[in-house]
Amino acid sequence: MTDPVELPAHQLARAIASRKISPVEAVEAHLARIERLEPKLRAFVAVYGDDARLAAEGADRMIRAGHAVGPLHGVPVALKDLIDLEGRITTGGSAHFRERRAAETATIAKRMLAQGMIVLGKTHTVEFAYGGWGTNQHMGTPWNPWDLATPRTPGGSSSGSGVAVAARMAPWAIGTDTGGSVRLPASFCGLTGLKVTIGRVSTAGIVPLSTSLDTPGPMARSVEDVALLYTILSGPDPRDPNTRGIAPEDPMPVLHRGVRGLRLARMPAVERAGVSSEMLDAYDASLEALARLGAEIVEVDLPFRFADLVTTSAIVQAECYFFNGVLSEDRASRLDEDVRLRTLAGAGVSAQDYLRTKRMQQEMKVAFARAMEGIDALLTPTTESAAIPLDTVDQTVMPSRFTRFGNLLELCALALPNGVTAGGLPLSLQIVCRGYDEATALRIGQAYQGATEWHLRGPEV
Repeated sequence: MTDPVELPAHQLARAIASRKISPVEAVEAHLARIERLEPKLRAFVAVYGDDARLAAEGADRMIRAGHAVGPLHGVPVALKDLIDLEGRITTGGSAHFRERRAAETATIAKRMLAQGMIVLGKTHTVEFAYGGWGTNQHMGTPWNPWDLATPRTPGGSSSGSGVAVAARMAPWAIGTDTGGSVRLPASFCGLTGLKVTIGRVSTAGIVPLSTSLDTPGPMARSVEDVALLYTILSGPDPRDPNTRGIAPEDPMPVLHRGVRGLRLARMPAVERAGVSSEMLDAYDASLEALARLGAEIVEVDLPFRFADLVTTSAIVQAECYFFNGVLSEDRASRLDEDVRLRTLAGAGVSAQDYLRTKRMQQEMKVAFARAMEGIDALLTPTTESAAIPLDTVDQTVMPSRFTRFGNLLELCALALPNGVTAGGLPLSLQIVCRGYDEATALRIGQAYQGATEWHLRGPEV
């Protein structure tokens, strides 16, 4: 029998639905892998082994009785430790909240549970989800499984979700993305991750960092996995006003249409500065691969430099300070000092600064839309380099040069593996599309993965 942990999520779902693999077997296989790898990788804050086994037994009985509730019934999933489950602890990555129990289950968790999915546990996050490298001074930093000798950046803030999926401890996981926090760990851990448009997926019941920019999204081993999970996450929610009027989306009908006839923009040449040669080589090869598949690769004149938008942090600084400022001002509180400094920066954001940035945001959205007229997607590297050693990280600089503009301009984006370094570390391509055009981003990504095998590689753990 095929080991369930070796199957990507969409194949595991089909195997369970066809009763080739039982939910019990799937859950037990993943829990056994967690038990073996967790002491080294530290991806999970909590593992719900007993409850997962009970849920698997129930799912198995229902499926055998012909009462499967959906195509994902019995499939395991891991949740970032920002996502509430009633009665369970949600720390938000903070040791200060080790005893904070959720009063209600997050909407996206309810949607997954309604499909019969089984939660394996909660995964580590940067404190308050405020950081791109994936570090956490008090709760622990997950170990990037692509290098078992040198601790490297797992990417943040959804660090544990990235490590758990990359190491096959979960078939897929949920992350959140405010400036790149799904795409950065996807890049550093060799995964596919979808940053959705604001309002596409409910944030109700998710610990907030910046309510103007927060977006939950799936992280998995392939575009097909991501698209399948995305279909049950999207849709309006009365608990989240940002979702009002935004219909659920099913990208599956167009997922395999290919890229012939699409116009895809390469990033301006000036943006290549500062990017590693290996990342650029993989990027160029990705564009060539998409061109061979029939896409037209075009030039675009953007109204901004990516690095300039990284510095426009007033929105997230002010909103994070609103939520966490009092705690950060208390020097007796046990906080990650790097996160404390980022949070306290919000105290210096005036109302004028905040509103000026919000106005600039709207102006840049219009300018970007004009630049992208007639273009279906903008392609960039996801990060400037592969994962770097943790002892070389500069916490005053974030790895979000190519990701933050997607949040600020309310776009959607897909990160997916497109190569490896000479040392065997994953590289990543980012596909950026207009807001609410996730189906196109997934379609492009699926075409690329249909012609390449980078997403089939995994770390040797």
